[in-house]
Amino acid sequence: MSRQKGFEAESKACAYLQAQHFEIIERNFFCKYGEIDIIALKNKILHFIEVKSGKGFEPIYAITPSKIAKIIKTIDFYLLRYDPMTTYCIDALIIKDNQIELIENITY
Repeated sequence: MSRQKGFEAESKACAYLQAQHFEIIERNFFCKYGEIDIIALKNKILHFIEVKSGKGFEPIYAITPSKIAKIIKTIDFYLLRYDPMTTYCIDALIIKDNQIELIENITY
């Protein structure tokens, strides 16, 4: 996916999340371990959200075990800088054919 399409998908994702009463804390958090597309807060739980979009295929399959491992390392780095005791979950937000689906707790 091009960087522009990725940015557009993340912008749609943020609008969707805000409509669902999430507070967007940060977008595109980068560190040496990887990237988190969106970090959002809802009901005192920090949500680390991986955004995937596409047409003609199932975007969820782009979230591989190695991608999840990178996400977890990145979350650990983020939490060490802010608050290691924060309650959090890892979510996927899938955009396919203009439909949006939030899948919470993808690692459980």
